[in-house]
Amino acid sequence: MVVAHLNLLRKIVGIIGNFIALCLFLSPTPTFVRIVKKKSVEEYSPIPYLATLINCLVWVLYGLPTVHPDSTLVITINGTGILIEIVFLTIFFVYCGRQKQRLIISAVIAGETAFIAILAVLVFTLQHTTEKRTMSVGIVCCVFNVMMYASPLSVMKMVIKTKSVEFMPFWLSVAGFLNAGVWTIYALMPFDPFMAIPNGIGSLFGLAQLILYGAYYKSTKKIMAERQKQLGYIGLSSAIAHTESEKIANTNQELNNV
Repeated sequence: MVVAHLNLLRKIVGIIGNFIALCLFLSPTPTFVRIVKKKSVEEYSPIPYLATLINCLVWVLYGLPTVHPDSTLVITINGTGILIEIVFLTIFFVYCGRQKQRLIISAVIAGETAFIAILAVLVFTLQHTTEKRTMSVGIVCCVFNVMMYASPLSVMKMVIKTKSVEFMPFWLSVAGFLNAGVWTIYALMPFDPFMAIPNGIGSLFGLAQLILYGAYYKSTKKIMAERQKQLGYIGLSSAIAHTESEKIANTNQELNNV
């Protein structure tokens, strides 16, 4: 009876985890709408999306019945995540504007695909029990899951340096924190160290990002307002200069006609 209740609770938490993870994967949507509208990636980094892609790939491999049985919820959400990240990276690739960055993105995606293919071949040919496969793929999942949660560290460094959270998407941070927390709970029923450890670490990274938001939200507003003020001043100055130039040109034309 207790085991049945625990399995039911685990399934419910897993479904909630799927929903929150979907929100996590979709949370950068406003960022990519902005990129499409401006036709530029500005200062946004592709690193979080590349890290999320490889993370989803290894977790799909981990969730296969021949690797870690009874992990359907792990496959469904990470399979969805792969499709979403491919769309985001395609948009980033189109609007990044720098050939060098496009080459880097292409090389990283090719490397990630090759890595997963090699890992799958090695696991299925050299290991013949689900326990051994779970151990091997689980360790890899731990590494890449931590990398995904740590990927915003470069952005966090920029936030501290510039005192602005403009280029650290808020909803991505919130969804990341909630996602890590829910999957940590899921990993405790029963205990799965390969899910509990990286998601526990992810909770700390997510909390750190939210703390940065609280610390630099006001300064970000001030910086953005000042920038708009300067742009408005520059635009007004340009308009005045253009008007003065027209006046001088008209005066010269009148003098030439005389």
